[in-house]
Amino acid sequence: MSLTTRLLAAGAAGLALAGALIAPAPVAAAPAGSAVTWDRTGAVESRRVDAVPTPTLRWYSCYGWGQCATAKVPLDYDRPGGEQVSLALLRVKARDQKNRIGSLFVNPGGPGASAVQMALAAPYFMSDALLDRFDVVGMDPRGIGFSEQVNCFGDVARQTPVMNRLSIGFPWGTAQEKSYIKAAGRVGRACSTTGRELAGAMSTAEVARDMDVMRRAVGDSKLSYLGFSYGTALGQYYANMFPDRFRAIAVDGVINPQAWVGTAKTAGQVQDDRLHSADGAWKALAEILRRCAKAGKTNCAFSASPMHNFRVVAERLKKKPLVVDGLTVTYASFISMVLGALYEPAAGAEVTGMAAEIYQLTTPGYTPTAAKLTAAGDLIRRMRKQAEGRAFPYDNSFDAYSAVMCTDGRHPAHGTSWPKAAARADKRATYFGRAWAWASVQCAGDHWTVRDEDAYTGPFTKHTKHPVLIVGSFWDPATNYDDAVWSSHLLPNSRLLSSANWGHTAYGTSACATGATDRYLLYRSLPAKGTTCVGAQQPFRTPLDNGDDAKAQSTDAFDLTTATPSEIAAHGLPDADNAKLLPPVR
Repeated sequence: MSLTTRLLAAGAAGLALAGALIAPAPVAAAPAGSAVTWDRTGAVESRRVDAVPTPTLRWYSCYGWGQCATAKVPLDYDRPGGEQVSLALLRVKARDQKNRIGSLFVNPGGPGASAVQMALAAPYFMSDALLDRFDVVGMDPRGIGFSEQVNCFGDVARQTPVMNRLSIGFPWGTAQEKSYIKAAGRVGRACSTTGRELAGAMSTAEVARDMDVMRRAVGDSKLSYLGFSYGTALGQYYANMFPDRFRAIAVDGVINPQAWVGTAKTAGQVQDDRLHSADGAWKALAEILRRCAKAGKTNCAFSASPMHNFRVVAERLKKKPLVVDGLTVTYASFISMVLGALYEPAAGAEVTGMAAEIYQLTTPGYTPTAAKLTAAGDLIRRMRKQAEGRAFPYDNSFDAYSAVMCTDGRHPAHGTSWPKAAARADKRATYFGRAWAWASVQCAGDHWTVRDEDAYTGPFTKHTKHPVLIVGSFWDPATNYDDAVWSSHLLPNSRLLSSANWGHTAYGTSACATGATDRYLLYRSLPAKGTTCVGAQQPFRTPLDNGDDAKAQSTDAFDLTTATPSEIAAHGLPDADNAKLLPPVR
């Protein structure tokens, strides 16, 4: 679920928003005579983190405009003087040091993406107002990025054959499923043996503890944090573990932490049966195809019965992969490419353009020209780069992704239960159920045996001293909007900001969403209840000849809970015949 690429692409929009931040709305005061109470950091967590001496960060110039440092923290916070693990940090200093608020910790998600790289990219996607007032700090989580890395296999020669069997998007058919389960089992056992020491200490709770120590190290009395995708889980963990130690936490593209971890009742479920990321992807695809049909051939290249023809493409590829310009497109790789395209604000044009191309190339009797084959190959190569987030040859990103996910949550006992679970998921969330279900098979109890005895499993319902801003996007294909709604109900002192944008996360997709997030981080000013923003890019609003899938729209906020059908339609939201695709605001 890494967002660094998408955020970099949104940089121009983010950098143009300083003017929207001049007049923050006031936070409503508590009624006269009311008692304001909040939860406090518990004795156990206080003892763990406060026993660690504040590290001295020796910053040095790096990567042109950044400053880098490293720090040591305990591998096990119950043994603060024991074995240590090295963390890497990078900061981009506030441009207005005189009026500097403090440090803003950032995390792009993954799990496994580099917060160091995200902080370095801050000038490309953050607004001027944040860059002026905050030192932007990226701390790579333990085991990840430039911090001390988890290594489950020991060397490339042992890992590469295993990862090659997993690099198919997701398995299709009994033979592939058996091979995939076997390879995933080798990952789980490698991380539970060779990589055990660090893999067993990489739960999100440990990263939250590290972040609290680094908060002290940068000189902040309270944490300010902006997290995306899986980084929203980290933010919510911190808010619940240290409910009185932050000034502002904003999370965008939200994972429901209770669903991420699971409960005794849901322990036998595949993780995405709780998170429903696949449902978000299906909802987004269905809406794109619906809008494409409505837009007509002038505005959408795939407008002739798009839902039917998308299914035709899928069925053709199930029967026979497409070979074009030296590339093989299987059913699984096609769905993976579509899912990758849905991460982008220009998802409408990306998805329908690729589907139209492959539909034509797989049509019996069609003979493409050499130029057509070359162009199609270029398109597929570009889409594959977008969709395949776990690149090969070997690095430790899959080890890191697995170490966090498998250590944090409850998972089914046996890997052999995945084929039936994935097939059921596909019935619930067409095309994407399998893709998301298979992402966690390495976590099966008979594969992954190392645990973190200090992992945090809840509650996620603490009443924090300061409010948390929760941002969810209706058409997010990775973190279902419903998760943001539920997370806002879990945290009593939180505010939900909704966004009708395309792609994964909302920051940078409209002046409304970016401005509301910035105002909160700068002034702790919350948007009004029910506020919904609208992404500047909406599918199929301009003719194809214009070469643009987007139409700039009003990004004025409106109240979803009271909006009329005409207002909803005007803002590019589902109309009445498709409203069931949009989860209700609870």
